[in-house]
Amino acid sequence: MKVYPSKIFLPKKKQLAWKIAEIASDNAKLNKNAIEMAINRIIDNASVAIASLNRKPVVTSREMTLKHQRKNGAQLFGVSNKLKFDCEWAAWSNGTAVRELDFHDTFLAADYSHPGDNIPPLLSVAQQNKKSGMDLLRGIITAYEVQVNLVKGICLHKHKVDHIAHLGPSVAAGLGSMLKLNTETIYQAIQQALHTTISTRQSRKGEISSWKAYAPAHAGKLAIEAVDRVMRGEGSPSPIYEGEDSVIARILDGKKAIYSVPLPKKGEIKKAILETYTKEYSAEYQSQALIDLAKKLRKKIQNLNQIKKIDIYTSHHTHYVIGTGANDPQKMDPNASRETLDHSIMYIFAVALEDGNWHHIKSYTKTRAKKKSTIKIWRSIKTHEDKKWTKKYHDPDPKKKSFGAKVIITMKNGKKIIEQQDKADAHPYGSRPFKRKNYIDKFLTLTNDILDKKESKRFLKTVQSLKKIKSGQLNKLNIEVKKSKLKRNLKKGIF
Repeated sequence: MKVYPSKIFLPKKKQLAWKIAEIASDNAKLNKNAIEMAINRIIDNASVAIASLNRKPVVTSREMTLKHQRKNGAQLFGVSNKLKFDCEWAAWSNGTAVRELDFHDTFLAADYSHPGDNIPPLLSVAQQNKKSGMDLLRGIITAYEVQVNLVKGICLHKHKVDHIAHLGPSVAAGLGSMLKLNTETIYQAIQQALHTTISTRQSRKGEISSWKAYAPAHAGKLAIEAVDRVMRGEGSPSPIYEGEDSVIARILDGKKAIYSVPLPKKGEIKKAILETYTKEYSAEYQSQALIDLAKKLRKKIQNLNQIKKIDIYTSHHTHYVIGTGANDPQKMDPNASRETLDHSIMYIFAVALEDGNWHHIKSYTKTRAKKKSTIKIWRSIKTHEDKKWTKKYHDPDPKKKSFGAKVIITMKNGKKIIEQQDKADAHPYGSRPFKRKNYIDKFLTLTNDILDKKESKRFLKTVQSLKKIKSGQLNKLNIEVKKSKLKRNLKKGIF
């Protein structure tokens, strides 16, 4: 894939957006393992969404959606099934709930992604359009396929473009697959979705705000609207990737760039979802293996006060995004926001080492961040890029791909404690990969004080039978919470 000047006509069939649209409309057979993993990820999303229902960004997004009710719409997490909403607004709020805790799935390659962000917009549209469980599964598996392969082939971060620019096209492709749209319609939708979801990475830089939670939900909402427009006959900027003034030429590597996106062949079974991985801990994915490593190191160090310094040797991405290579003073600031702290490996490693554990709420409290002993360890940590770890980070073989690090702890007496870990324990190729039981346990842990046991049991039984859910019955995937347990934000807005 490369840039073509306007004077050279590039046929649709040679454009990336068309090739994506072809696999989205090919109606290929679904892989059994991919189906089961999609169900796992719906459970995973529900876990973190329910756990975040009363966090400020989610409350605000819910208040906005409550103003957009419709008779035959989509469901809203936590809210009674008797109420239905415009699907794009349900997707907005549900997507924010899924993303808020930074605790769902991930895929890392040339760029970053949280492919579980595809599920809320797909589910909302499926509910409003009375689709079946198999329709939804087809859409999810297609969306994962597209996002994973875009992330393998195109680095957005290099140009400080936020990774939701890959999410817009993947949601559009998934919706097209789920709704059984033709190739031309999906092609136009993918282009519109990409064009409208390009934004900068300032949302993940400096003092990280609540927009980090809203960003993927916004991309999903925009993708829904793009699909709606093209279904009504509207077109898109084209060719969106290869055009003279389009994405590659003006935003990415420029007019001489060549990119390769490894899409499956038309009709080939889609299995990219099986290459993705969820989080055991509520923190940026590149910190998962380091949390596991810190927990193990805690058992070896009796007196943490004797630590002189800690050096972490890791990949380019880890060092420059969540390490000291980012040159963000906020990553060392006890007064930083939760969103900033979960992108500081120095903070995360210090807390995990001191506590020998990690908790999605307790590990981020203001009191926890301001603990003197924690700050002492925190500020003794420095990260370094090691080309060996960078190479492992980018290994195309999923079994060899690594997001870990080597840690050297230097004690005051000069003794050095050296440990390393390639993958998080819960990674598909880790020491104890997440299985269905782990996803269910995560759901039960995160929703324990929020859901009634009856509702919890009902949801888990329903979602595991997703293949059998008939058209118009996907409202069963919604989870209701007692109204008294839902916080409100009564500040007046426009709606």
